[in-house]
Amino acid sequence: MKYKAGFKYSLLLLSVVSLATLATEEPAAGSPAGMTLIPAGEFIMGSDKAEQENSAGEFGNAKPWYVDEHPEHKVTLPAYYLDTYEVTNSQYAQFIKAVNSPPPENWVTNGYILTLKPGKLEQAPVEALRKVVSQVLQLDIDSRTLERTDLLEAINERLTELGKLPVTYVTWDDADAYCRWAKKSLPSEAQWEKAARGSQGSEFVWGSEWKAGMGNTGSEAWRDGAAPVGSYPTDKSPYGIFDLAGNVSEWVADWYKAYPQSDYSSKEFGEKQRVARGGAWGGEGHYTLHLFQRGAYRVNLDPSQTYEDVGIRCAKEG
Repeated sequence: MKYKAGFKYSLLLLSVVSLATLATEEPAAGSPAGMTLIPAGEFIMGSDKAEQENSAGEFGNAKPWYVDEHPEHKVTLPAYYLDTYEVTNSQYAQFIKAVNSPPPENWVTNGYILTLKPGKLEQAPVEALRKVVSQVLQLDIDSRTLERTDLLEAINERLTELGKLPVTYVTWDDADAYCRWAKKSLPSEAQWEKAARGSQGSEFVWGSEWKAGMGNTGSEAWRDGAAPVGSYPTDKSPYGIFDLAGNVSEWVADWYKAYPQSDYSSKEFGEKQRVARGGAWGGEGHYTLHLFQRGAYRVNLDPSQTYEDVGIRCAKEG
């Protein structure tokens, strides 16, 4: 997981203020719109896999691979809904406006903060708009030759693109607050894993064998690291949930604890760290990708920190 970055260009953005409200997705509050039903029933959770070589430490991993997934066990869940896609910047902006919550810090560096005070950017001086295009949004165009209409069009297009990315740089509390505001909740580990693996406990969302290029992970092919949600039709679970193997990892409700009947102990277990699930963009190579994209993979994180590759997906009772 990658930690938060600093505030570049904040003075410029705060002096320029903001763009008119962009077209956003419908609020997810109060209904299962934008969600997928996961039927009631039993599924296989966890893994009995064992590390065959002492390689975890080579990648800076304090624990051996697989051990906190032990043992493989069966879990029965009632029906529930899960967001079909990761929560986007556009959706999270609605929450910020509704509850007056601080925005994610990367919205300052990438310019998405311009969407939070609608209607004022149109009155900004042309030179200020040119700085937004060239220095903040860093668009590959010569802003010196553009006038107001073209500048605003370029800014609007880029902000719309940013709005489709999964929100990141959110703490566990931020993620929990968003889901509660939307009249949902963070999914449990079991809910997340069933949605990823299906009732038969598939190793990956697409089946039993790892395949390259199935999701946004392992390279930085996208300008923003993360891709617009749903960009990989192959990263689709048996129930039709997108981006569980890649794009960004997602906070879940659980504290990081051992599974029942596990013989693995860790000083990290307890009510200290929360779990995030799912693969994310970036990675050190195919070996780690094979691990991180698995539906059973767990990562424990400091819930008070934010990360550039950890976001939100919400659940709702069926």
